[in-house]
Amino acid sequence: MKHLGYCCSMHCVSQIPLIRGKTARETLMDKGIWEETRQKYPFKPMAKFLQTGDVAVTNDANLAYYAVISIGTPPQFFKVIIDTGSSNLWVPSVNCSSTACQNHTRFNPAKSSTFTWANTSVFVQYGTGNFSGLLAYDNVTVGSISVSHQIFGLSQTEADFFASVVTDGIMGLAFPSISASNATPVFDNMITQGLVNQSLFSIYLSRNPTGSVLTFGGIDSSYYTGQITWIPLSAQTYWQVSMASVRVKGKVAACTGGCQAIVDSGTSLIIGPDSDINNINNLIGATTDQNGDTTVNCSNISNLPAVTFTLSGSSFTLPASAYILQISNVCFSGFSPGSPDFWILGDVFIRQFYVVFNRQNNMIGLAQAVNVSSATNASSAVNECVYTTLGFLLSVCFSLVCVYSGSPILSFLI
Repeated sequence: MKHLGYCCSMHCVSQIPLIRGKTARETLMDKGIWEETRQKYPFKPMAKFLQTGDVAVTNDANLAYYAVISIGTPPQFFKVIIDTGSSNLWVPSVNCSSTACQNHTRFNPAKSSTFTWANTSVFVQYGTGNFSGLLAYDNVTVGSISVSHQIFGLSQTEADFFASVVTDGIMGLAFPSISASNATPVFDNMITQGLVNQSLFSIYLSRNPTGSVLTFGGIDSSYYTGQITWIPLSAQTYWQVSMASVRVKGKVAACTGGCQAIVDSGTSLIIGPDSDINNINNLIGATTDQNGDTTVNCSNISNLPAVTFTLSGSSFTLPASAYILQISNVCFSGFSPGSPDFWILGDVFIRQFYVVFNRQNNMIGLAQAVNVSSATNASSAVNECVYTTLGFLLSVCFSLVCVYSGSPILSFLI
């Protein structure tokens, strides 16, 4: 696996691999305790969007994508969900005694020479309660970018549900306005510290275990075809846009008269109002069982209709192959109810498009994503210096000359 970056005059573009790991749902199904766990910790997709002043976490059992980052000096490594639907960075603390912390990597402040406490407590909210933690500062490295004095949360108690989640924590990439305790998000510090070429980042999600990438400071044209369509944000909180309608078979099936939508990499499905989602699922021929699972016949996927989202006058279409999820020979609808006020366009939507999150112009860019096998992993940037990383080394860039070493992140990814 390659990690790609290019730096010029100390301003960088960094491309970090995202891994598609086993979901909590798959892990719990393997153990035969999925039904028991889902009853105890029901999925409440709106929990992370409630403005309570707490750090938001949702117990989404279908989340799969994560990156490996490091915190501290020397670095301590963590698997984190890349979440454009929240703004805080948090990982477990060595002082966390909860069951969920025991099988995850925990940060040890005593082992970092650059660590300082912020002397502020924080609560992390999820679907069935919250867990507590403390805020602190340390150096955070994401790909080839090292952010100094980054504020982050250290959880001290966690819900048992998170014992089944492969990731250790979350790195939020939404706006500072929704950050708990007014903690500055990682990407904002990248901008302020002059660590990125442009005030934007982009995401490509592959359907395969490998091939997904998060790019800070640039756009990689090898991951999309055609042109990028730019959509202005309707609010600078989440990555929120105006949606005109959702069409199935050429007719408006949902969002009649317009609605709001949030593009959220930290939600696995497409979430909407109950009546709208039920209408879409009926139109695609899905049925809901007694457990609340909405499924279709796997042999009929090629005959299912496309679903088209109209955002600011532009249409973005999902074929059935994009919105149907197959787990253990069962095919589930990627449309789920649970959001009465707005839509959440999660990974089911993002996988179909290369998504650019532009802070400089407060826009989202969408372009048709390529199949990962045709992505070149080569930067489209001109007159940039490019390096590929493997191992524990340090990248040093002087003007247009890069002396490369590698990134410790890859020891987790190979």
